[in-house]
Amino acid sequence: MNFIEEMQWRGMIHNITPGTEEQLSKEMTTAYIGYDPTSDSLHIGNLASIMMLVHFQRAGHKPIVLVGGATGMIGDPSGKSEERNLLDESVLRHNQECIKKQLSHFLDFENGPNVAMMINNYDWMKDFSFLRFLREVGKHLTVNYMMAKDSVKNRMESGSGLSFTEFTYQLVQGYDFLWLYEHKGCRIQMGGSDQWGNIITGIELIRRKLEGEAYSITCPLITKADGGKFGKTEAGNIWLDPIRTSPYKFYQFWLNTSDADASEYIKKFTLLSRREIDQLIKHHNEEPHLRVLQKALAQDITIRVHSEADYQAAFEATEILFGKGTTQTLHKLPEETLLAVFEGVPQCEIARIELIKGIDIIDFLSDKTQIFPSKGEARRMLKDGGVSVNKEKISDPVILHESDLLNGKYLLVQKGKKNYFLVKAG
Repeated sequence: MNFIEEMQWRGMIHNITPGTEEQLSKEMTTAYIGYDPTSDSLHIGNLASIMMLVHFQRAGHKPIVLVGGATGMIGDPSGKSEERNLLDESVLRHNQECIKKQLSHFLDFENGPNVAMMINNYDWMKDFSFLRFLREVGKHLTVNYMMAKDSVKNRMESGSGLSFTEFTYQLVQGYDFLWLYEHKGCRIQMGGSDQWGNIITGIELIRRKLEGEAYSITCPLITKADGGKFGKTEAGNIWLDPIRTSPYKFYQFWLNTSDADASEYIKKFTLLSRREIDQLIKHHNEEPHLRVLQKALAQDITIRVHSEADYQAAFEATEILFGKGTTQTLHKLPEETLLAVFEGVPQCEIARIELIKGIDIIDFLSDKTQIFPSKGEARRMLKDGGVSVNKEKISDPVILHESDLLNGKYLLVQKGKKNYFLVKAG
C-alpha cells in the first residue's frame, strides 16, 4: 500500500513537506503523533490522527505514539483560548495507560518489524535542567521565529495573553521531535493541521542543531457539512471510553450522521477498501432511505473501538427503539444500554412488594403508576390492543410478577405506538 496515495484518496492530507513521499518509498520509516494525556480517554476528535497511524503501520512503516507527559504539564496554546490546568505525574501516568489500552484496538504494539511503540516525553524531560534547555534548545531559534507562529499570534491578538510557559511549548514539542530523531530514528511527525507550526519548529531544530532532514504530514481538521463542530453533542464529547460514552450512544452518533458527512467519514474512519466504499456510496445514492452508509460506518467504528458484542447490543437496542425488537432481545440488554435507549422517557416507581404479590394490569396502569388517568381508560386501551409491557401486547386480565422485570429492576410500558414509560421496582 502506498501510504500517501491512500491518504490522499481518503481526504486525509492537508500539508506535506517536500521529500516526504520520497523518504517513504525509500525505506521503512518511523513517524510519530503526540497525544495530550490530560484525560484518561481519547475522544472521536482524535480518530483522524489515530487512523493516520493505522494506515502508516498497514503500509509497512513504524508508528510511535508519543504521550505528552511533559507537554501535558504545560498545555499547548494551539486552538486554545486560555491556559489549561496543570496535572501531576501520577494522574498523567494513569491516563497514559488508559490511552494505550484504547489505542491497542487500532495499532499492533506486540508483533512484527514495524511494531508500534508508546513513549512518554516526561521520561527525557523530567531531568532536563532549565539552564541545559536554554543552551541546547533555546539558542537555536529566535524570538521572532517563535512569535510568527499562528498559535502565538492568535492568542496575543485575542487579548487573553500567553504565559511564558505556553510560549515555550513549541520549543518543548520541537525538542521531542529532535529526541525521537536522535534516539529512535524518527523522520516524520504527523498530526492535525493546527499542529503544523509546532511540527515545523521541530524540523527546523533538527536542521539547525543536527543538520538533519525531517518531514511532516498533517491531516485536515474534521468538520461537519453544516458547519457544526465534529464530535460534539449537547452532552459534550463522544469519548472512546465506554464509561464516558456508552457503546449504544457511540453507535447512535455515527448512525445519525448526515448523508454528506457519512460519505466523507466512511473514508476517513474505516478500513473499508475503495471498492467497498464506492459500492456503498452507489447503493446509498440509489436508496438513501436505507441509510446503508451510516449503518456501515457505525458498525465498523463501533466494533473497532468497542467490540462485536457491544455493536450487536447497540444494534439490537436500536431495533427495540424503532419498534422492531422483541421481548427476548429486550431482556438481553445490559442495564446501562436499556437506560441509554430510553433516556428521557417518563419514569415512575412501584413498590417491589406489589410485584412479589402479583399486581393486576389495570391497577398497575392506573392507580399504581398513573400511566393512564383512570381504570376505564386503561381498560379501553387494553381492549384495543394499545398497551405493551416489555414489547409484548397485553390484554385484560393479566397479573404482573417480579419475574417480568428487566434486569431485575424495570418494566417497559408502551402506550400506543410511540409513548414509552419506564417503571422501576423499588
